[in-house]
Amino acid sequence: MSRTSGSRFEAVRRRLLPWLLPVTVLLAWELSSRSGWLSTRVLPEPLAVVKAFWSLLLSGEMAQHVATSTGRALAGFAIGGGLGLLLGLATGSWRAAETLLDSTLQMVRNIPTLALIPLVILWFGIEESAKLFLVSLGVFFPVYINTFHGIRSVDKGLIEMARSYGLSGWALYRHVILPGALPSILVGVRFSLGFMWVILIVAETISAQAGIGYMTMNAREFLQTDVVLVGILLYALLGKLADVLAKGLERWWLRWNPAYQVAK
Repeated sequence: MSRTSGSRFEAVRRRLLPWLLPVTVLLAWELSSRSGWLSTRVLPEPLAVVKAFWSLLLSGEMAQHVATSTGRALAGFAIGGGLGLLLGLATGSWRAAETLLDSTLQMVRNIPTLALIPLVILWFGIEESAKLFLVSLGVFFPVYINTFHGIRSVDKGLIEMARSYGLSGWALYRHVILPGALPSILVGVRFSLGFMWVILIVAETISAQAGIGYMTMNAREFLQTDVVLVGILLYALLGKLADVLAKGLERWWLRWNPAYQVAK
């Protein structure tokens, strides 16, 4: 086998290997359902789930629910992630801001987001603002903590070297401190993009009239297990898509960093 063929085979193997376990699980699930080991009321066969997926897709119902959930998730991420980034930059850059804000934020961080649902309903009712608040609060802390840690973990020797070359003030912050903190900030962004779907699952059970969570809860009432599984798989696919997006942002914004450069 030539070197070129060997490298192509290795590239294909690396791309297919991550899918080995999911495909194996699907095959075992299909065989168990067809042999009667799994009750269709407990876990319908994959083919039934695919049929339900296709039916919802053709009817347009799925597109409506996915668009609604995606809008909620992105709006909550923009609000919570934006505030987390700003406050993380502030507390990481200025000791006075850390002294004033960080202790309070750390106490709030230890309150489970989902435990606030009764209070959130009292504050916001069952409107969209309640769902946005929960998602925003859920994504706030991963971005905040990683931004704070990223700013504080920038190499002090690198900062001193930049100052010796005449950089100071905003120029030092923009060209040295922010790039040095960016890997940690993007870790928080990546975690938050996945976590926002976890929070949204519960948020959409608060008397929603549309969204994947509404579709799933409505299907549960009518014992449509296949549609429930479609909803769960949609959350998984959207979460994976968000993770791929975050990894793409890492490769683009950190293309100067050898650790994030793709080997050729």
